[in-house]
Amino acid sequence: MARGAMAGRLTRRMSVLALGLWAAGAVASAQDGAAANSSAPRLLAFGVEGLASVSTDDDAYFNYSSYGQSATRLLRLRVDASLRIGERAAVLAEGRMDNGDGASLSALYLRVRPLADRPLDIQAGRIPPVFGAFARRAYGADNPLIGQPLAYQYLTSLRSDSLPASADDLLLMKGQGAASYYPIGTPTWDTGLPLVASDRWDTGIQARWAAERVTVAAAVSQGTLSNPRVRDDNSGKQVSARVEIRPLLGLVLGASAARGDYVTSAARAALPLEARDRSHAQRAFGADAEFSRGYWLLRAEGVWSRWSVPTVRKPFLTSPLGAWGVFLEARRKIRPGLFAATRVDHLGFSRVTAYGTSLTWDAPVSRVELGAGFSVRRNLLLKAAVQQNWRSGAAYSEKIAAAQALFWY
Repeated sequence: MARGAMAGRLTRRMSVLALGLWAAGAVASAQDGAAANSSAPRLLAFGVEGLASVSTDDDAYFNYSSYGQSATRLLRLRVDASLRIGERAAVLAEGRMDNGDGASLSALYLRVRPLADRPLDIQAGRIPPVFGAFARRAYGADNPLIGQPLAYQYLTSLRSDSLPASADDLLLMKGQGAASYYPIGTPTWDTGLPLVASDRWDTGIQARWAAERVTVAAAVSQGTLSNPRVRDDNSGKQVSARVEIRPLLGLVLGASAARGDYVTSAARAALPLEARDRSHAQRAFGADAEFSRGYWLLRAEGVWSRWSVPTVRKPFLTSPLGAWGVFLEARRKIRPGLFAATRVDHLGFSRVTAYGTSLTWDAPVSRVELGAGFSVRRNLLLKAAVQQNWRSGAAYSEKIAAAQALFWY
């Protein structure tokens, strides 16, 4: 009976996705026809992306993200819209529906180019991320595989609304990022924080200077890398910045940094008075590189994050909790429309002293993903991939096979 209900829900979700894609395709076709009769820029433009990913079971939650959904089991319809306001301003928006759960507004911001002869733009609202490289590749076709890098998706056991009272409490939740619980703050089980939440955008203001060989961007926003926000939850702000250089054709080098308060006001209020006024920040640094030549595209990226975590009982956490994620990715075109890709990925954690010994505060994770993609037509891409995941310090080693259909207008 439960299986029948689940199948019915899945059928309805597939029907909703197909209907939405059909309607968006009709809008896009009408726009293309109108554009063919006019060379003027469109006042209102739409873009649509739909994807359907299926996979074998992920019982250890290796691919679950901060929205509590799996990157390898996902039905997504995304609609982008751009409305021009005069010569140097536009409003951009993105609506999203995941797994048929209802539409949400995942991006909405104003972009202004104040100087006609300078490559400067200002963006305000729910804005694109400044930090890192992977999170800024917004569309599925930019990801040659189905999974996401661990630094941008994997859930650690740390939370912003619930805090450990001691190092022992922290280690009790080791490897439990899918559902963790601590005694200070919100008294419920919930998902932990990733290093960077790539599936959500933050709200704030951003300035970007994009010259031919150098791009510099900086932003002030409500949330943090691990917990982007629409509404502020702690009266704090995040400052982030990125520098990107293109020294030669096919080579892109980037560096990023961010700092922001991540602990919620409710969790801070549950701390003793002497601990409430201390800094409870996430600090992060990133470095990335991309090189393309001929049939090859190579990418590498590293993210380092530190969270200041207050504790009130012995054994105390005497230093911030550190985590780092690094990955190497390669894609090779085999023939027109066909490519192969691989990604090698690792997520590591700093050590704390508890239970009379020194241990990593969360369980390190490694992943190898192999896949291939084939373009059936210009706007329809099929992918298949196999992941091998390992979680150190726990009895979890899991292989996952996945397939994905991706199309856009």
